[in-house]
Formats: sequence, structure tokens, C-alpha cells
Amino acid sequence: MRRLLLSNDDGVHAPGLKALHDALLPHARLRVVAPDRDKSGASNSLTLSRPLSLTALDNSFYSVDGTPADCVYLGANGIWPERPDMVISGINHGANLGDDVLYSGTVAAAMEGRNLGMTAIAVSLVGRHHFETAGRVVASLVGAMDRLLLPPRSLLNVNVPDVPWQQIKGIRVTRLGYRGPAAEPVEIKDPRGRKRYWIAPQGSNADDGPDTDFAAVEAGFVSITPLQTDLTRHSARADVQDWLDAFT
Repeated sequence: MRRLLLSNDDGVHAPGLKALHDALLPHARLRVVAPDRDKSGASNSLTLSRPLSLTALDNSFYSVDGTPADCVYLGANGIWPERPDMVISGINHGANLGDDVLYSGTVAAAMEGRNLGMTAIAVSLVGRHHFETAGRVVASLVGAMDRLLLPPRSLLNVNVPDVPWQQIKGIRVTRLGYRGPAAEPVEIKDPRGRKRYWIAPQGSNADDGPDTDFAAVEAGFVSITPLQTDLTRHSARADVQDWLDAFT
């Protein structure tokens, strides 16, 4: 039976993680390792300044006092005798669309699994209600993963509309859209009158064309975007070389 490592960035007690576990339990052997608290926005950070604690919980999940990438690193390396076949990260409480993937701890957990040589999926619910819908989507994808050949260092980013299963219109393969700049930080004062700042909400969609993840979800479709960990803008290399040649 397939061995799956489950993680997230919303924390080990998040309902989305339990929904993911329950949806996949009939289909695989599961190991759940997740942050002990909400680590949304942690991106790919690793904890390098102190040792990490791995704590077994009563429900057989494990919590880590670190980041989502820490959790996958520990869950995949040497703590148990058998290495997982695949990493599934989620179900996130909210979308990870467009350039959200640069900040997302959900995507980072999947990316860490991919970096460690495992097949990886990040799954997000575009809302906070119909986690069972996203669970059914993931279970169907996992059941068919043996027939998918992805290039090396690739992963799947899945976003599911927050609707009942019967209202899902289908699945679309998409590209990432992108958002415009975020608003300025929100200044507040703490009880002692000192200035503090909240990070502002995301900017409005700047590219939500018909082939994007934004458009698919808005139309009621599950969005699946293949991601790569190579951030090189290969098409710009010649331009940069020409620029350098002009003054060196």
C-alpha cells in the first residue's frame, strides 16, 4: 500500500488536515507531521538556529515546533524506518493562487517533499467550509498518480472551489496568474501606544486570464497547476548577457 506523508501550514489541529487524513485513510498508509501552530506564510523557511521537537499526539499525528518545510524534512528523513512515497500538503484554509505560491507554507511543504525526491501535491480549499470536497479531489488524484509522469523537481498545486462535491464542474490544468502590488501596511497602536503594523491584504488580480488558476476556480473548476522549483527565467539569459557585454 502507498505510504503518504501529510503536512500543512495551518497547524496540526486544523480541520483541513483532519479532512485530508480521513479522505486518504482508506487508500494509503499515512504519517501526519505538521506544525504545532499556524505557520501560514512561512514559505520555504527551515529552522536552523535551534533543535526541533517532534511530539506524538493522541490521534497518532505528530507536531513539530517549526515550519512546514521542517515537518516534511523530519517526516521523510530517518525518524521512521520506511520513507514515504508521496507528500500531500493541505487542505489549506483558503486559496493558494497565482503568486501566493511564493509565500505559501502549504506549497512549501509539498516543495520540500519534491526536493527530497518524492512526488508531491499541495491542495487548498478556496474557502473554509467544504473540506470534504477537496478531500475527494485529492483521493481521486492520488489514486491515479502512478500514471502521471512529471519532469524532475515538479509538483502539483491544486485549488478547489468551496462548494459541495456535486457542484464541482470539472478539473482544468492551468498556469499561475498573478496579483498586483499589495496595499500599504496597516498602522495600529498597541495598548502602550507604540506603533505596530499589520501586513496588508493581497493586491487585486493583475492577470486572471482564461487559462489561469484564478479563472478556473472562479468558474467552478478545480485548478491543477504544475509547478517547478527552477526559478531561472531562461528566456532572459541572453538579454542579461548582452547587457553585461555592453559594459564589460
